[in-house]
Amino acid sequence: MPSFDIVSKVDPQTLDNAVNVTKKEITNRFDFKDSHVKIELNKKDMKIDLEADSDMKLKQIVDVLISRSMKQGLDPLAFDLNKEPFPSGKIVKQEVPVRNGLKQDDAKKVVKVIKDSGLKVQAQIMDDLVRVTAKKIDDLQAIIQLCKNANTGFALQYVNMRS
Repeated sequence: MPSFDIVSKVDPQTLDNAVNVTKKEITNRFDFKDSHVKIELNKKDMKIDLEADSDMKLKQIVDVLISRSMKQGLDPLAFDLNKEPFPSGKIVKQEVPVRNGLKQDDAKKVVKVIKDSGLKVQAQIMDDLVRVTAKKIDDLQAIIQLCKNANTGFALQYVNMRS
């Protein structure tokens, strides 16, 4: 039976490249000359630590990070920007976690979207991925389009297609 997996993963090397390109662009920008800026990727915890002189500069760093990540092929939904920046002395800090892997709640949302479609497919949650199987490959392609158009709030990739 044809099947594929729905995952939400970020390639660590691509993320590292995006952070390095962001650092390079920020250090070359005139409006950041002689100001405190720190962009650090913690690969173990999959989070990016940002520091800047003001809240406005921090927002500019986040904008550059997202645009450079998109050019590297990363989905902007992979960054969890819900945490608010917090002041620490004269600088403003923000911690940006990178979503890597489907959480149980997110996997349940994906399965609900698939079940509500009415197509004859089976979806099952396996650790941090959702495996979708069907009798026809056309149904699987319809599920991919359905998930792409659904507003889930997190990045999805479709891998391991088997017929």
